[in-house]
Amino acid sequence: MASPGLLTAQSVRIKQARRLATRAFRRKAGRFLVEGPQAVREALEHRELVLEVYAEPDVATRHRDLRDLAGAAGVAWFEVNRAAIEALSETVTSQGVVAVCSLVNVELELGPTTKLVAAGVQVRDPGNVGTLIRTADAAGADAVVLSSESVDPHNPKAVRASVGSIFHVPITTDVDIHEAVKAWREHGLQVLAADGYGATDLDTCIDDGTLAKPTVWLFGNEAHGLPDNINSVVDLSVKVPIYGRAESLNLATAAAICLYASARAQRRTATS
Repeated sequence: MASPGLLTAQSVRIKQARRLATRAFRRKAGRFLVEGPQAVREALEHRELVLEVYAEPDVATRHRDLRDLAGAAGVAWFEVNRAAIEALSETVTSQGVVAVCSLVNVELELGPTTKLVAAGVQVRDPGNVGTLIRTADAAGADAVVLSSESVDPHNPKAVRASVGSIFHVPITTDVDIHEAVKAWREHGLQVLAADGYGATDLDTCIDDGTLAKPTVWLFGNEAHGLPDNINSVVDLSVKVPIYGRAESLNLATAAAICLYASARAQRRTATS
């Protein structure tokens, strides 16, 4: 039997929130779910995005700062039973708290200070999308762009993989990459494609100063890489050199190497 005052899995609010697990309903509602204390904390730091919080009773004690942040932001806090929180959770063992937030995707704004952008092209794995966002955030990128064929960054798995970075870096979705390339070039950004069969390699780009320029990096599909017609529109196709016997690098690793190489080159130029 449910405890008095606690929302259950059968509550109308919980049933509505559960529907946010699907992309179509997220788009229709303009909302998505954020799960776990750390991610909810990051969301509450951007109080305008958080609409409501669902938490087991002991969360207010174990994570008092979350309750305080929600109160300061005027965000509704609903206590729920275990079945309700599990209904909202995508993990095997829920951490007891889920927030409903407004979608974070924005129109891409390019300006004179835009130096580094990470773009995912037909990236289908939500974990990779979340990791790309987290890596771009860590490398100090100005934005993350996702093509129209890529997975929704508001997917619960992508949100978890971003570990809060979804709230730190501007994200633009449903982008026509070919049209975007034209806009990036007009704003003085070079476009580099990360490609295991690239015409040049990352070491060369580091040594000849290429990476010191304002850059958009394109990262492709996990299984098939970038579409064949992409290489005809980018400035350079760049491979990460492999010194050992590994056949290739996965998307997340290649993105981390490329973004940090650019970040380091740009920072060195800025301080020289």
